[in-house]
Amino acid sequence: MARLSWLDLGFWGNPARAWLTAGGIAVASYLLILLLERVAARRFGRLVRRTRTDVDDFVVGMMRRTRRVLLLVPVLWLGSLALALPARLEALLRSAAILALLVQVGVWALTGIDLWVERTRRQRLEADAASATLINALGMAAKLVLWTIVVLLALDNLGVNVTALVAGLGIGGVAVALALQRVLGDLLASLSIVLDKPFVIGDTIQVGDMTGKVESIGWKTTHLRATGGEQLVFGNADLLQSRIRNFKRMAERNVTFTFVVEYGTPAATVARIPDLVREVVTAQAEVRFDRAHLKRFGETGLEFEAAYVVTTADYNVYMDRQQAIHLELLRRFAAAGIALAVPTRTVRLAGEASRNPEP
Repeated sequence: MARLSWLDLGFWGNPARAWLTAGGIAVASYLLILLLERVAARRFGRLVRRTRTDVDDFVVGMMRRTRRVLLLVPVLWLGSLALALPARLEALLRSAAILALLVQVGVWALTGIDLWVERTRRQRLEADAASATLINALGMAAKLVLWTIVVLLALDNLGVNVTALVAGLGIGGVAVALALQRVLGDLLASLSIVLDKPFVIGDTIQVGDMTGKVESIGWKTTHLRATGGEQLVFGNADLLQSRIRNFKRMAERNVTFTFVVEYGTPAATVARIPDLVREVVTAQAEVRFDRAHLKRFGETGLEFEAAYVVTTADYNVYMDRQQAIHLELLRRFAAAGIALAVPTRTVRLAGEASRNPEP
């Protein structure tokens, strides 16, 4: 009778040779994964110090967040393929391997979300601190969605019917959305403000007939400090539905003004007035002359219209130049004998008796 080798001894229905093969596959796979992880970490670690791209940062972050315990489960399942195991145990190992991979992929996805949040927050922090806060909240929402998907996939892998669960979540979500329609509208409007940036903190804006400086941009409301000192609070959805004038982004100020000269002014003097206005305007610093014309014959006199551009958005500079132009025009008109018309109106009473009655 031939002598049996210990490799032919059976354990759980499999010879020792099969167990050694399974263990070798598992160990070799695990060592290969560790080797690839170390090589990738070293290679991309050098690139991180030399480049400013986000791809190498993402790969290094993935390597650092790789959980070796989670990799053991798929490796063990891979080795078990060399064995003849009961169907229930084989299904259990396969499910455990899929769950471990789902969790690991979720951890890797978190790396990408954190990297995006950090990069975007750093870019927006100096210009708009409120948008940086909203970006953090948006990152938290993305993580919540990510883990919801991971949990649903895990339940589906365990044999749970997730169709009814997803349908229930959808109906519940619709009900919550209808109940919180106003709040969700303001929430989405706040994200639109952050991403589209019609204004940022520190901008002076006008909404309707109200003007103020933006102090904060929240999830539901935006706060402005009015020129009178009071605080103005707008719902984000209402704010985006209004016409917004952003004075902070105004590069130049276009100024138009009118004045009326008496009808008795000689025609030659009237013809000189546009050139006189041009001289006064062009003499001012940070001002660009546009036009000056006799616009029309008004009710009380000859109506002129002039326009110029202040080449800075500073309100104080604009007021200083406007005041200087008006004062100089008064001086020039006085020297040239040009009189500004005074609004007058003749009122005749309906029952007034005639001064020259018929005999």
